[in-house]
Amino acid sequence: MTKRFGHVIASSLAAILLLTSSAALAQRQVLDKIIAVVDDGVILQSEFDERMAEIQQRAVQMNMPLPAPTLLREQIMESLIIENLQIQLAERVGIRFDDDTLNRVIADLAQSSSMSFDQYVGALEEQGVYLQTRERIRRELAVNEVQRGMVNRRISITDQEIENYLNSEAGRTAMAPDYLVNQILIPVPESDSPAIQQAKQAFARELYDRINAGADFAQVRMEAQQAATANPPRGFPVSGGELGWRKADQLPSLFVDIVPSMRIAQVNEPIRSANGFHIIQLSDVRGDSTRLVKQTQSRHILIAPSEIRTEDQARRLAETVYQRIMDGEEFNVLARQFSDDTTTVVAGGDLGWVSDGGMPPEFEQRIRDSEVGVVIAPFRTSFGWHVAEVTGRREQDLSREFRRQQAQNVLRQRKFDIELENWMLEIRDEAYVKHIN
Repeated sequence: MTKRFGHVIASSLAAILLLTSSAALAQRQVLDKIIAVVDDGVILQSEFDERMAEIQQRAVQMNMPLPAPTLLREQIMESLIIENLQIQLAERVGIRFDDDTLNRVIADLAQSSSMSFDQYVGALEEQGVYLQTRERIRRELAVNEVQRGMVNRRISITDQEIENYLNSEAGRTAMAPDYLVNQILIPVPESDSPAIQQAKQAFARELYDRINAGADFAQVRMEAQQAATANPPRGFPVSGGELGWRKADQLPSLFVDIVPSMRIAQVNEPIRSANGFHIIQLSDVRGDSTRLVKQTQSRHILIAPSEIRTEDQARRLAETVYQRIMDGEEFNVLARQFSDDTTTVVAGGDLGWVSDGGMPPEFEQRIRDSEVGVVIAPFRTSFGWHVAEVTGRREQDLSREFRRQQAQNVLRQRKFDIELENWMLEIRDEAYVKHIN
């Protein structure tokens, strides 16, 4: 499983795993007992006591009031019942997480607590909760994965919903890119004489030329600030820094028409404002909807070894087919006659337009190194022997597809929370639960 699962549960676990009270630990020494049967599983008294202790500790830390004791007990039991049902479902469908995955999550928790992995583990072991922590993480991961799988299949998003969202004010705002702008400001107060203003303009141009020639933006700003302090007659006061991530309409009005047309790392010429001379650099862009993707169109003939064709026979047949193409026979005709790729044989071996990274690496490397229109001599991959040809290359703008995918993700997340609650209510209603006093 990917690292993202660690981030999903880090916020909920980091605050509590190192704070389990000695009273809660002492309770685990008491002989455990079953307090509820849930379908094929059980809830233990120790599970209830631990959950109660955690909630009480968090309430104290966050200065939050708790419900009445009876209501709190009911809420904890319901939470444990639904969690137990999800764990059982995870076991039935074979969801498992290995030790490496658990270690990655623990590493994330350690980092969020400003500790090394070994320090964090040592702290857990010192409190006697290391094994319980690993099991708790394993359960959290299993629950998250079950929820993701079971709830996503209940969600459908229509093309019309996507279009409506993209055309809405909320959609346009959310889809707009964020810009990270860095600036150097050379202040020009009203008291400056025309000669001083002209000197500051020349100074701004000097800094711009240095950056434009390859000097680091932040380094140039720092050196200018140091020079102003060390040599006031020569240097001028300099300020600035990163403006933080902002959408175009959140930028200073002076920059609104300039920044969106800049390239990442590009520096704009000094701009004069009422405050002084500004030199700006576009440090980064996120959420940019422009997606130019390199694509390759190619075709191939696959000759695969089989029970009735040896490796040597497959190679020699591929060489024969290649030679017949070089002698003038049509590639697509020979593909329909000889290719073992059932998905492309009818199309004469045509693989269509494929974005970079969309083919098996061993095949894509040969395609990438070939010129358009050149038939590639037989080469071997894990699928068999190929005769291939690149028939075209292009850059395709996939901005619309990217924006639609972003919109779909937003809409899916909106529906996810609602469907999750509905699904948990359903599995709870269908479950067999017996409380044991």
